[in-house]
Amino acid sequence: MRRTVLAWGSSVRRIIAQTSASQGFAKDQGPLNGTSLNTGVWTASDGNGCQINLCGYGNAELQYYSPNNLSIVNVPFESGTRALAIRARSQTVGSKVFTSGKVDTKGKVQVQYGMIEVRMATPNVATGLWPAAWMLGVSPQTWPRNGEIDIMEMGHKASSRAASGAPSANHFTGSNVITYQQAACVPGNESCAASTAWQTRNWYIPSTSLANRFVTYRLYWDESQMRFTTVDNGVERNMYDAPLPVNSTALQAPFYLLLNLAVGGNFTDAAHPGQVTAPLPGTMYVDYVRVYQMDGKGQVKLGNQTVPEVAGKFGVFTDSTAVNSKLVAGTSSDIFLWNGASTGAGNTAPYEGSNVIAWNYTAPGQWFGGGVQARQARDLSNYRNGTLRFRIKIPANVSFNIGVGDTYTNQNWVNFPANTTTHGLVRNGEWAQASIPVSTLLGSKVAAQSLLDMFMISSDSNRLPASSFQFAIDDIVWDAGTTTPPPTTPTGPTWVNQPSSTTLQFNTNTGSWADVHYTVNNGAQQNVRMRLDGSTNTYIAGGLKIGDVVRYNFTYWDTARNYAVDTAWQSYTMK
Repeated sequence: MRRTVLAWGSSVRRIIAQTSASQGFAKDQGPLNGTSLNTGVWTASDGNGCQINLCGYGNAELQYYSPNNLSIVNVPFESGTRALAIRARSQTVGSKVFTSGKVDTKGKVQVQYGMIEVRMATPNVATGLWPAAWMLGVSPQTWPRNGEIDIMEMGHKASSRAASGAPSANHFTGSNVITYQQAACVPGNESCAASTAWQTRNWYIPSTSLANRFVTYRLYWDESQMRFTTVDNGVERNMYDAPLPVNSTALQAPFYLLLNLAVGGNFTDAAHPGQVTAPLPGTMYVDYVRVYQMDGKGQVKLGNQTVPEVAGKFGVFTDSTAVNSKLVAGTSSDIFLWNGASTGAGNTAPYEGSNVIAWNYTAPGQWFGGGVQARQARDLSNYRNGTLRFRIKIPANVSFNIGVGDTYTNQNWVNFPANTTTHGLVRNGEWAQASIPVSTLLGSKVAAQSLLDMFMISSDSNRLPASSFQFAIDDIVWDAGTTTPPPTTPTGPTWVNQPSSTTLQFNTNTGSWADVHYTVNNGAQQNVRMRLDGSTNTYIAGGLKIGDVVRYNFTYWDTARNYAVDTAWQSYTMK
């Protein structure tokens, strides 16, 4: 069984334990107790959700998450144990009267299958504290289509605990899986979120309070089922009566991890600060998070798995324009028309090539809109200083908006008023081109590194059209205005090349497994199992910048000589 320990004060480390007689060895790469949060793995939240257009984090939570509420400490009730402490306090920041802490591995560590294990201790939750260890899917779709896996959470409403017979909130812990299901699309649940915990036994009731003592929570996960357990005083118990079937493709994708201690919100019985009875400060301790390979299944992927598009030109919808890469409708993108009551198919001829987005607006006074959505998230961070260019044929007296959206549900819109030349678009009713600076298009919140809605058009809600018309869009292209260094020619069994200004690709052609070990600017060493396709292993490190010095070496299995080889350390400077 293989496991990866996500340590608080050290880099991600692979610990290989004995799995079979053929392997027959064990290796531990050193102590895991550090002095501060390892930011190479974990990101600390700083905000109340409004900074990502999700005030209260979608749950009407009452706290402000601050990195100041996170620390690595000696656990007061277990001698010799150091752990991550997440502390909730009565402290005012802005409009919030509570602060707490939250960490996640988004863009840094993703897990797909295996056994995920969290050893943690919760405070006295009483009414109002909500500790959780959970996961979110890295799918480009928004919640709940991306999937949510709650390995453990406490602080439920009393009505949610009623069927369990638990004597208090501190004697009840549960798990949950949330996905999008069409059957869940009912009034009051417009998101169509389906919960496995809904009217189902999904809990563990301990004989003694869970407050201020360690318990281990586990998720066993493969492509067909999930099993949640609690290990308390050496005894492992199932949360659910039977394993849950994996009934959504979202649950077959990689997920990232989150740990947090919320205060109040609609999960709890504390809708406002005066209803919080939990003693504060209250501290949640996390000793470790471990990911094991189970029955040969289970992967830990490091870094941002969305590879940045190469700087140059990226086609969203184009036939003839020369681009580095492009979306193809029906294959890598979809074209959506949002309001069929006002708009249908049009018959405008293309501006270029043989394809066009042509619509016919037939309902004066109603709104219209649609767009091009990628089937997987696209990283256009190399285009931040570029422009979005598109051709449009639309009557001059129609005011409209052009927008983009990311996987975090953030959107930004640029208005094109009627009868006004804006961003170079001449309003004469004929085909014309607009060029919007990407910085203007993204605004302050849309994430260029995780785009989903690559191009959107909508009516101006303040100036809805007063008559019918046809309009069409064509030749939509993101232009970075720069080019990327050419790839490095392979010089041996191992080599590197730079796909973009923010990524470095490691390669081997040794035909068997290989690991790469690297540092950035003499920082913490990362140790990664590379991906084998055919005879070539690859791994792409992201989040780099021009001038970064990457030192690296490889460990690979030499199939001819039947032993592992460590290469000499080399360095590469990002260009």
